[in-house]
Amino acid sequence: QVQLVESGGGLVQAGGSLRLSCAASGVFFSLFSMGWYRQAPGEQRELVANINSDGSTNYVESVKGRFTISRGNTKGTVYLQMNSLKPEDTAVYYCNLWRYSDSRDYWGQGTQVTVSS
Repeated sequence: QVQLVESGGGLVQAGGSLRLSCAASGVFFSLFSMGWYRQAPGEQRELVANINSDGSTNYVESVKGRFTISRGNTKGTVYLQMNSLKPEDTAVYYCNLWRYSDSRDYWGQGTQVTVSS
């Protein structure tokens, strides 16, 4: 059973930085991507960034140049470094793992990021 646990959210002033961490357990397979989604009140959940098994990354346009996704040394660990945060980045951030073999999605419980102006 794959389980994802996020940490690192919080309250920060505009222009500040936060680093989100996600650790997955139960990952007994090799081909998967990991990523971060976010959902603001009244909005749909959107992909923020993801990193594939080959190391390639994708970012939503609004965070390019400010956020960086990376994998940790431990399998199933992913980070999101968020710099130059803006109030519009305020949302619940969810860690995601997508398994290639059966297109199965796994989700963390979410961590709140609040950016004050």
